[in-house]
Amino acid sequence: MAPYLETVRSFADVPITDAGVDTLAFLEAAQGLVGLFDILGSAAFTPVQTDLKGNIAKVRARYDAAPEKSSTLELLVVNEKGEKKRTATEGLMWLLRGLSFTCKALQAAQANPTEELATAFSQSYEVTLKKFHNFIVKGVFSVAMKACPYRADFYAKLAADPAGGPSVPADKLNEDLNKWLAALDNIVKRLEDFYEKGGHNKGF
Repeated sequence: MAPYLETVRSFADVPITDAGVDTLAFLEAAQGLVGLFDILGSAAFTPVQTDLKGNIAKVRARYDAAPEKSSTLELLVVNEKGEKKRTATEGLMWLLRGLSFTCKALQAAQANPTEELATAFSQSYEVTLKKFHNFIVKGVFSVAMKACPYRADFYAKLAADPAGGPSVPADKLNEDLNKWLAALDNIVKRLEDFYEKGGHNKGF
């Protein structure tokens, strides 16, 4: 085993070409982000994890059904456009929203070393997911925000080697995490722009 960020694909290692964002590499990195909620360690985050996993599965199912038309996320969406049920397009749209929520929360935590995670996640929720949620879902997320672990505990777990090896030094952890988050932020913004310009978010 190794410290968490060394065991998953970084968004910084997801290839981006003229054709778009590599689908399989992106899904692998997104799956790694889902695992961060295990480190947050509260059952209150289960609905968040379930939502992310469900949307990853929708995109993956489309890739498996038509790999030659889905090598990048952009191609996947464009090639699904003529179909009656655009399950993967909708799934990716919600996946991007969930990734944006997590990314902005952790970027805020990185930028404000004295701020607790509950504050960072609550503020991120306000500007990302809240406008898309009904009263019941807002309540679920409110509970999750309050269940965030203490900042010091989360960062210690993120740095730790579960097998008992040495922890990652704080400066190395911050460097890796900032790189990971910057790349995720870039991908999310790129795809949000793609959805907006192409009208791919209409009808949901």
